[in-house]
Amino acid sequence: MHWDMRLQGYILSAFPIGYLTSQLIAHLFVKRFGTKSVLAFAVFTWSLVTFATPFLAPVPLLLICSRIALGFGEGLGMSLPTIFHIFSNFVALEERSRSFSYLIALGSVGQTVAAVICPHVPWRWVFFAFGLMGFAWTFLWLVVYHEFRIANDDEVFLHSTARVGNKNHRWTEFIGHWPLWAIYIAHFSMNWSSYIVMVWLPTYLAKTFDADQTSLSFTAFPYVMNSLSGVAAGHFADFLIMNRWTVLSVRRLMTAIGLLGPGLFMLLFISVDNLLFAVVFISISMGLSACNSAGHLSNHADISPNHSGITFAISNTLATIPGILAGPVTAELVVASHNRKSSEIQAIFSQHDGIVA
Repeated sequence: MHWDMRLQGYILSAFPIGYLTSQLIAHLFVKRFGTKSVLAFAVFTWSLVTFATPFLAPVPLLLICSRIALGFGEGLGMSLPTIFHIFSNFVALEERSRSFSYLIALGSVGQTVAAVICPHVPWRWVFFAFGLMGFAWTFLWLVVYHEFRIANDDEVFLHSTARVGNKNHRWTEFIGHWPLWAIYIAHFSMNWSSYIVMVWLPTYLAKTFDADQTSLSFTAFPYVMNSLSGVAAGHFADFLIMNRWTVLSVRRLMTAIGLLGPGLFMLLFISVDNLLFAVVFISISMGLSACNSAGHLSNHADISPNHSGITFAISNTLATIPGILAGPVTAELVVASHNRKSSEIQAIFSQHDGIVA
C-alpha cells in the first residue's frame, strides 16, 4: 500500500479511538451481561475485523473504520477495568505488584511473538491467521468456561484489607481528588511513550538505519525486556512491602523509575546512529517502563479497592488519548520537517521526554 505519512498517522490512530470509547462501558457491560458473554462477543468482533482487514485495506476509509471497530472490541474484551476490580478484591495486598506485573508482561509476550513472526510472513496471512485463532478461542471459551455469578450485588472479598467502608459514590469523586489525578497523569505519560514506540519504531528503524525484514525482528527485544523487567519489578516491589516499606513509598519509587528511566534512555536512543545501540537503548527504555506496573498501575487497588475498575477505566480512557494524538501529531511534525533525518528523530521520539517533564 502506498500511503503518505499523514494517512499512515490517521490509520495508526484509528484503533485508540475505538479502544477509548469502550473503556467506560466495559465495566457496565460485564456487570450486566457477565464476563463470558462480553468476552465472547468482543473476541469474535475483533477476530472478524482482523480477518477482514486484507479485503478492506485498499480503501483507506474502510480500513480506518475497521481499526476503530477493532479497538472497540479489544477495549471491551480485554476489559482491564474489570480485571483490576477483580484483582483488588481477590489478590492480597502483598501479592498485587507481581500479579499486575504478570498481567502486563503477558501482553508484551504477544507483541514479542508478533514482532518476530510477522516480518517473515506475507502480511495478508498474518491477519488471516490471527483472525482464525480468535474464532477458535471464542469457540473454546463458550464451550469450556463456566461463569461464576454472585447471587447479589455485594462484593466478595477474600482479604479484609480490600474492603472500604462506603460503597456509595458520586462520579465527580473520581475526578475531584489529586491522588487520582497523579495516577491519571502518570498513566498518560507512560502511554505516550508506549504508543510512540509501538506505532513508529519499525518505520523509524527502516528509514533511519535501512533495516530490512530480518533486522526489523529486533523490534521484539524491547517487548522481551518489558516482559522480563515487569515480572522482576513486581517481585521486587512486593519484597520491599514485605520488608516494611510503606505501600506509598514503593509505588512512588517504581513510578519514578518507570517514567524517568525511559526518558533518559530515549534521549540516548535518538542520539546514536548505530542500529545495535539503538535497539539496546530502546529495549532498556521499555524495560524500565515496565516498572510502572508495580507503581501507579497497581495503585488503583490500593487507594480505591471497591471502585478500582471505575478509576482504571477513567485512567485508561485518558491514557488512550496519546494513542489518538501520537499518529497524526507525529506525522504532521515529520511532514513539516520535510523528512529531514534529525528533525524526524526529534519529532517522533523526543516527545516522551517533554510529556514526562
